[in-house]
This record gives sequence, C-alpha cells and structure tokens, in this order.
Amino acid sequence: MRAPTIVEKRLQGCDFAGASSQVRFPRCIFIASPPQKESNGKRHENNRNQAKIVSSKPIFSRNSRGSAAGIDRDASPINPIKTYSREKHQPKQAFIMKSLKVAFLMPLLLFTGCDFVNSQTTPESTPESTTLPPNSLYFSEPIETSKVHSAEDFDFRVETVVEGLKFPWAMAFMPDGRVLITERDGTLRMVENGVLREEPLGGVPEVVARGQGGLLDVHLHPQYEENGWIYLSYSKEGEGGWTTSFIRAQLDGYALVNHEEIYTGNVNSRLGFHFGSRFAFDGEGYLYFSIGDRGEQDTAQDLTVSNGSLFRLHDDGRVPEDNPFVGKEGLDEIYAYGLRNIQGLATDPETGIVWSNFHGPRGGDELNIHNKPGANYGWPVITYGINYNGTPITDITEKEGMEQPVWYWVPSIAPSGMTFVSSDRYPGWKGSILNGALSFQLLSRVEVDGEQFVAEERIVEGIGRIRDVREAPDGYIYIANESDGTIARLVPVSN
Repeated sequence: MRAPTIVEKRLQGCDFAGASSQVRFPRCIFIASPPQKESNGKRHENNRNQAKIVSSKPIFSRNSRGSAAGIDRDASPINPIKTYSREKHQPKQAFIMKSLKVAFLMPLLLFTGCDFVNSQTTPESTPESTTLPPNSLYFSEPIETSKVHSAEDFDFRVETVVEGLKFPWAMAFMPDGRVLITERDGTLRMVENGVLREEPLGGVPEVVARGQGGLLDVHLHPQYEENGWIYLSYSKEGEGGWTTSFIRAQLDGYALVNHEEIYTGNVNSRLGFHFGSRFAFDGEGYLYFSIGDRGEQDTAQDLTVSNGSLFRLHDDGRVPEDNPFVGKEGLDEIYAYGLRNIQGLATDPETGIVWSNFHGPRGGDELNIHNKPGANYGWPVITYGINYNGTPITDITEKEGMEQPVWYWVPSIAPSGMTFVSSDRYPGWKGSILNGALSFQLLSRVEVDGEQFVAEERIVEGIGRIRDVREAPDGYIYIANESDGTIARLVPVSN
C-alpha cells in the first residue's frame, strides 16, 4: 500500500464561483485521502477514499449526476452519420496620381510579404477580419467581457472561441495555428485563422455513430512537422457488430489522404458502450491507445480479446519486442488490462509516463499511472463502484497482483479528457492533472507528488459536459463542451 501524504488546503479565501449567471456554486478545497483498504480485502463501508470537502455545505448532490440508468453514464443522443465523401477612361491627372500611388505602394507590399497578385484565398480559409496576435497562436487576443471564475490560486475567465459544434469529442492543436476537432457524428472540423471552417474535412473514414461510438479522438504525431501524421480513432462496422479502430493519415489541403490502419479491436458487439479510444505518446515515442470493455465487463480480464485494455505500439502499428505479452499467452499489443473504459489519456511531460482516467460503474472512477508493463488494474474483480441498481459487483477492493488507483471518485464524476499542466500561464497549477467531467459538469484539478495523490480542486462547476481538455502550444488550456457545442479557453485574470 502507498503511504499517502495528507495535505489540507486552507478554507481561508474560499468564495463563490458560478458556472453561469443564473446559478452560483461554492468553490471548495479538498483534503487528500488516497486509496486505503482493509487488510483482508473487504470493502470498508465507512472509510472510503473520497475527497473530503472543507466547506460549510456540500457542493454536489446525487441529482447533479444526471441519469444513472443502465451502464451508460456517458451516453448522448444517437446521431445519424453524415457523409461528405470595369475599367473606365479617366482624366490624365487622375491617371498620373493613381500611377504614383501604385509606384509608392508596390515596394511596401513586396517588402511586407503581401501576395495580392495570385491570391486564391476564400472567406472560409482566410477571413479578412481575423488577426492573430503574437501571444495567441490559435485565436484572437483574449477579451475581458466574460465572467470571472475563482480558483484557489488565481481568478480566470472562460472565453468561448469556437461555437456551432455538434458533440465535440477531441481537439488537436497544429503547429501552424490551425485546430482539428472531431464531432462524434463522424465529421472532422478545422479552425483556421481563428475561425471554424463551414465545411468539414474530407477523407474521414466511415464511422458508426451509435451510442457512445462515432468519430472519437484525434492526435498529432510528436514529429508532425516532419511527417504530417494525424491519428484518429472511431467506431467501425464489423461482422456481427462494431469495434474501435485506429488509423493515421496525412492532410492534403482540406482532406485526409494516405490512410494507414494502426489497429482494430478483435471483438465486434452490437452494444453501444465503452469504445475507449484515447491516444498518447510516451516519452520514448511509443503510441498508447485504449478500448473499453464494450459493456461486457468480464472480457476486461481476458488477454485474448482487445476489450478493457491499454495498448502500446510503434507509431506505425508494429508491436514492440519488449511488450509484456509478446511470446506469452495474450495479445502482443496489450500493455495493461482490467480497465473498464479509459476516457482520458495524457503523458507527464516531466517523466514521459502515460496516465489515464476511466469510468467506473456507479462510483469507482479511477485515475491511474501506467509504469508497469503487463499490469492488471482489476476490473471487474476489484472496484470501488457498485452496479447501477445498487447491488454489489464484488465484495473486495484489493487483491494481490492487481493495481490500486492513484485516486478514485465516489460518487462518479464521469471523467473524460485529461491533460497535464506545464504552462506558466497558470500560477500554482504546474504539474497538476486536469480532468474533464461529464456527469458532474466541471473540471477536476488533481495535484500529485510523484505517484501519490495530494489534493483535488473542483472548478467551473455546472459549466456543461466537458468532453476534452488540452493544453495547447500557446500555453492556454482549452476545453471541449459537448453540452453547448463550444470550445473555450481558460484565461487567467491579471491582478
């Protein structure tokens, strides 16, 4: 067992930070209480490892979680798949003046690099009204009209930068200032010069947008500027059902080309649950990605199937020779298993180690570190959650040979996209892990010390279902909100 460090955050200075102009929520600080279990492995009913809230009243209720029916806390309405495969004579004096103007302006235009001779720009690709200041690579200068929110270390604004999206699932920030956004119904969108292009990109594979399936994660190769590889995950039709597939492609104009399959799950199912599918590259350049248990929980312990697993491959899909199950019973591509449904995957920029969060059932969402090849994370043999009808899944939360989470949530917040904070824009947040939350509609900031949980802070509560969280190369943190179809950035307020 880990020996947790208990760090108590001071209540002094707590104020109220609302998620909208109509509703205001208390901002509370949490006391660390890492996973602890009884030595006999039985569930400790009165001493669960939950966040302790330093506040005069609770900040959440069971009603705020939304529907808990079935096994689909992540569900959204099913959407159909969209397929895409005059000159006039002038007086002499006016002509002379016009000629002088041209003679004066031509060197200036050439000197500044303007290309007005063969321009093929369109309003979609290069809006004339958009300017990108040096301190913001992707969008215009932050404005100061949005509401101010409070965090423990600083105040900030949540500024909407993209609107009009339909179930945005993931974002990828390109080095040239463009942004790729997946919409779960099967469309890949692009932000160019700070503006969302009206037409989706072409060349996207056909997806099955059923239940939690659709077009899911998008991720750039670490050497994207040299090789141009873009990675996509999506739910794919197969014999007898659907599975999760992973490809890479390159961008030619506004279409994907040179598609290469990286991996496709070996189990097809008509259940619309737990497709997993986040990507991450570790510090050594290996590619990690996930598939959930597809609603068939026992398969997460079966090493002959792809369900409930975290995979590790070379960037082109080849299996590393040192993968834990190469030459042994089990799929060569599996790196870790016993994982219900990974929805967040991120690499610690300091260590190069991959971390994940996953959805538990009713309670038992987990934050895990993946530094042990072949590790079994226990689902469903051990869990801190219960069935949605209130019955137990198991009576143990610990078992020899199975990993314990760094942190877990009871009740479930339904964590989604996650990112490590490395930017200097956010004082006090460096090294923290930000997790989006679907059912609790907030951002969970988790402080860790190495592999040990320290504390959690919950911010922007009630803002909507946060599907993805990314720190972009411009140093800002961006969130994808599927409730209102927007992308927003967190802008610290200068004192």
